Amino acid sequence: MEPLNYLESFLQSAEGGGFSGAARRLGLTPAAVSKNVARLEARLGVRLFQRSTRSLTLTEAGERLLAQSRGPLAELQGAIADVSRDAGQPSGVLKVGMAHAVGRIYLVPLLAEFVRRYPAVTPDWHFDNRPVDLIGEGYDVAIGGGIELAPGIVARELARPRILICAAPAYMAGRPAPRRPEDLAGLEGISRRTASTGRQRAYALRNGAGEEAMAEFRVLATFDDPEAMAQAVKLGMGIAPLPAPHAAPLLESGELVRLLPDWYGEIGALSIYYPSKKGLPAKTRVFVDFVLEQFKATGFAARLDRL
Repeated sequence: MEPLNYLESFLQSAEGGGFSGAARRLGLTPAAVSKNVARLEARLGVRLFQRSTRSLTLTEAGERLLAQSRGPLAELQGAIADVSRDAGQPSGVLKVGMAHAVGRIYLVPLLAEFVRRYPAVTPDWHFDNRPVDLIGEGYDVAIGGGIELAPGIVARELARPRILICAAPAYMAGRPAPRRPEDLAGLEGISRRTASTGRQRAYALRNGAGEEAMAEFRVLATFDDPEAMAQAVKLGMGIAPLPAPHAAPLLESGELVRLLPDWYGEIGALSIYYPSKKGLPAKTRVFVDFVLEQFKATGFAARLDRL
């Protein structure tokens, strides 16, 4: 922080017309202010003041530095003050990225309690099904799956959801329930497009006995959003392989039924991601802790495993 102290001594001296006035404002001695300015001149390799026994006059280089550094130094001092305040009390805007349905179904209901606990934190939530660039896009936290664990990124697992084959009761009425994955070939359904390639996603199913088979059916339509898939299936448009977080509310309400209950697909962990713990802002730390606490209290992972 020494260069900032040198710069502040220069600015106060330039604006006050001397070292004595700057010293009074900074709580230093005139000799200390003079030394700070001399050290700044030595670092820059230019003279900032013309000194005499009676006056202190800015050089051309000093005039330029004064004009260019007033605003930036004030902004930097304000930022440092904000960080210092944040170190004790969670505050500030919290930018969070999350998948549409996971956010709407599982996180929005938690928002009121979080805001009640931490009124100085302003949630700025972005709903997007793509994996976000946590560092490059300036997110404090992301919740989802498939985010690259670049250096400096921490992932805390929330659950390991599975892919479930689902249909509406009305669609299955009068149709025999499939007994094995190959029986799906006689049914229509909604497939999902892979965001990275634009191709239809293929789902491999497995059961507790270690058998594996592909989930293949007559594709009626292709979507890129699992929540839209769930809604289309609920309307009786066939079957769909749905991530458990999307399927759970509809299965529990009876609006969907699970086909092939002994079979499932794997999609990896659902996690909460954030920058490394060193110097983690209080607003980020309390949000991560809050989400982990709430998901544990509600039995989120166990709820998905029961489906």
